[in-house]
Amino acid sequence: MFQTIRGTFDILPDTQEAGKQFVPGSAIWRHVEARVHEVMKRFGFEEIRTPILEPLGLIAHGVGQTTDIVQKEMFVVQRGDEEYVLRPEVTAPVMRSYLQHSLGQRGRAQRLYYLGPCFRAERPQKGRFRQFHQFGVELIGADGPMADAEAIACLRAVYDGFGITGTRLRINSLGDADLRPRYRDALKSYFEPFRDRLSETSRQRLETNPLRILDTKSEDERLLLANAPRIAEFLSDEARAHFDAVKQHLDLLGISCTEDPLLVRGLDYYTGVVFELESDDLGSQSALAAGGRYDGLAESVGGKQPVPAVGWAAGIERLFLAMRASDYDFPEPDRPDAYMVALGTEAQNWVFAKAQHLRAAGFHVEYDLMGRSMKAQMKEANRQRARFAVIVGENELASGTATVRDLDSSEQREVAFDEIVSSLRPPTEP
Repeated sequence: MFQTIRGTFDILPDTQEAGKQFVPGSAIWRHVEARVHEVMKRFGFEEIRTPILEPLGLIAHGVGQTTDIVQKEMFVVQRGDEEYVLRPEVTAPVMRSYLQHSLGQRGRAQRLYYLGPCFRAERPQKGRFRQFHQFGVELIGADGPMADAEAIACLRAVYDGFGITGTRLRINSLGDADLRPRYRDALKSYFEPFRDRLSETSRQRLETNPLRILDTKSEDERLLLANAPRIAEFLSDEARAHFDAVKQHLDLLGISCTEDPLLVRGLDYYTGVVFELESDDLGSQSALAAGGRYDGLAESVGGKQPVPAVGWAAGIERLFLAMRASDYDFPEPDRPDAYMVALGTEAQNWVFAKAQHLRAAGFHVEYDLMGRSMKAQMKEANRQRARFAVIVGENELASGTATVRDLDSSEQREVAFDEIVSSLRPPTEP
């Protein structure tokens, strides 16, 4: 029997534990997605949907040839001479779409957001899958510090909306693209004498992108970082002023943050301010969401000139873990307005037709398709938490009335067939 691929999962009507991973049921996914859409609407972001399949070159040039994603985490599809990739992230595809469709001509900074699946060939672990789901924003066309703060404010609004507390916002500046090579050289000179103490991964990063060593999880390497050069020493006056202004705007909004000189991002397109929202409730993999400014991405993916942009991405699976840790009151699946119980063949035919009539009137209606007993049908009505059971048999067909039972109060009454619609509607407010 075929099974789901390792690191993937089915979203079922009911909540499940997939390989010891918490996977909520489809009603909870819709609830969370609806809340994300609602927050984005309040902030004026418009939804964009890009293909799951993108050119390999777009991701390689956009994300960076030396990143872990490009080196070892992409799912590549080859057809003829063309190579495609299942998108491992969405920022580069959104920028590709922005350039392809000349969205900058819409005459304002573009507030775009997305929600959908991404794919990375990494080792599955708590909150991490090979097919996972991201939502995020891209604010393209504005270069001022207010845009950075606006993106962060939107991020906090999402998590505040789910009642997730105990989070920390870390923030840093990676400075100007012109001055960053000097910082890379300083890091390389500092770590070179300690090469033998570095892991194989960090030794590779020392040659390709020394900034990535700042993100190490090795305790020994983190001890070495205590005396490593700080990027703040290499910021231009303009970059420092931008960073300070972002923090001032966050302070105006009452959003606290911690300046972390070791915070970097794993994608090469980030420049300037970067940030990460994390929670101790997630354990060692504490990141809930992360992002930053990426003013050079447009040129990396074929644009003729730089386009200022800032954004962030968050994992829905990790959001679920944080919600569960905070004892979030997850919604139950939708209740049917009525479960129609049929006794006998003629009643089944009547119920079949009446159910379609009630659905056309806007009601959520369920009924049995298996010819089961009244006891089994009533049990199913209660399992689905239906508001009413509408019971019809030979006697009801003869009298033109149905027995309508309120399953919350157990009260029941006889209702004429042509009055069933009004009997199922909630009482009018005075």
